[in-house]
Amino acid sequence: MLPVAILAGGLATRLWPATEKVPKSLLDVNGEPFIAHQLRLLKANGVSRVVLCVGFLGEMVRHAVNGRAFGLEVKYSFDGPALLGTAGALKRALPLLGPAFLTLYGDSYLVCDYAGVAANFEESRKQALMTVFHNEGRWDSSNVEFTDGRIVAYNKKERTPRMKYIDYGLGAFTARAFERVPSEKACDLAELYQAILADGELAGMEIPQRFYEIGSPAGLEETARFIASQGAMRA
Repeated sequence: MLPVAILAGGLATRLWPATEKVPKSLLDVNGEPFIAHQLRLLKANGVSRVVLCVGFLGEMVRHAVNGRAFGLEVKYSFDGPALLGTAGALKRALPLLGPAFLTLYGDSYLVCDYAGVAANFEESRKQALMTVFHNEGRWDSSNVEFTDGRIVAYNKKERTPRMKYIDYGLGAFTARAFERVPSEKACDLAELYQAILADGELAGMEIPQRFYEIGSPAGLEETARFIASQGAMRA
């Protein structure tokens, strides 16, 4: 199974004041830090290695998270003096990740077939893969045009009526894809995805399950309810 990079270095300003002194990954969700739920989910999906890309208040995360408690090898990659953005953070973490990896956001809770995504990516022989969800504007603004298993267009700023799908939040990359990213400079993952798409190197895969996230107070509350319901079903 490919290693997984979790992007957890942002300022989380939409959740202030709760995240002024506590990183989003450590926000309490049903009596545990949110990162604990993410790591448990990854372990259940066959993941063994995780790299946490951290920035703002990142030391708090490192002190709070013991990967061995989840049966995982967890390593840390720090942005340094300035935030590098999502793509910049992944480029900095490449020595810990190796030639290919999955990545997800530090505020995402994604119940899906991780091994299936990894297999689809490897079979595509592309430099990257974006998972998409048939959103129709329901849970956030749709930003992907996806037709016949192909990503035709992706843009988070300039949306069109043909965009019925949304970036699900789980991606797969080769290290080579990050040759497009300048070293030690801020760069967003959306920009990298667009560049890879323009080069014909972006595969796409539809995920049938909806996504959950804690990027807003409403999302935090909804995700907590969903995780609690999953626990109740397993009990």
